[in-house]
Amino acid sequence: MSGASQPAVTKFWDLPTRVVHWALVVLILVAWFTGGENMQLHRCVGYGILALIVFRLWWGVAGASTSKFSSFIRGPRETLAYVKTIGKRDSADLPGHNPLGAWSIVLMLLLMAVQVTLGLFASDIDGLESGPLSYLVDFDTSRAMAEWHELIFRGLQAVIALHIAAVVFYLTYKRRNLIGAMFTGKRRFSGEAPSVTFAPPWRLAVGIVLAVGVAWFVAKGLKL
Repeated sequence: MSGASQPAVTKFWDLPTRVVHWALVVLILVAWFTGGENMQLHRCVGYGILALIVFRLWWGVAGASTSKFSSFIRGPRETLAYVKTIGKRDSADLPGHNPLGAWSIVLMLLLMAVQVTLGLFASDIDGLESGPLSYLVDFDTSRAMAEWHELIFRGLQAVIALHIAAVVFYLTYKRRNLIGAMFTGKRRFSGEAPSVTFAPPWRLAVGIVLAVGVAWFVAKGLKL
């Protein structure tokens, strides 16, 4: 029909953002199942998560416009306004993360950063397995950090469960396939698609070098 608004499909999420997302999914699962079972692999996974967090923080200021924290983090007033509309099936089709989703991303990154940091200083009860920075604190402190390392992971699991529940809610109730866009990078909008600016390759290169460098330096116990 002439003049009818057609759904717009556009490239929305860049490849680095999608790779980091799914890599974190895999590594967190591996970390879960290797804790206390295969500590060598568990430590390597922790370094990988650390590298991904460092890269995502860099990409949050230097990446594509849809990946920048400034593009989706909203204040309390806007977040509360969104909460009041969450039950409406026809609520606005927001570009990128909605305010609640944005804060869940921030919370997950924060919990992962704390989790990894605690693991770097943690030691097991026998002192046979320890993080690369455990030598910087006494044994009792290292053991306390190991206990908090486990406790924080329970909190991270809860936030991830809520994140998954929200994705399912959007898919089944609001009929918006958010997870599909994280695979393809493309999103369908009911109206005009938003303009997206992608980062040049050199910023990606800087981010990779920064992430690998930090993870390597930490794995070496802050020793060159």
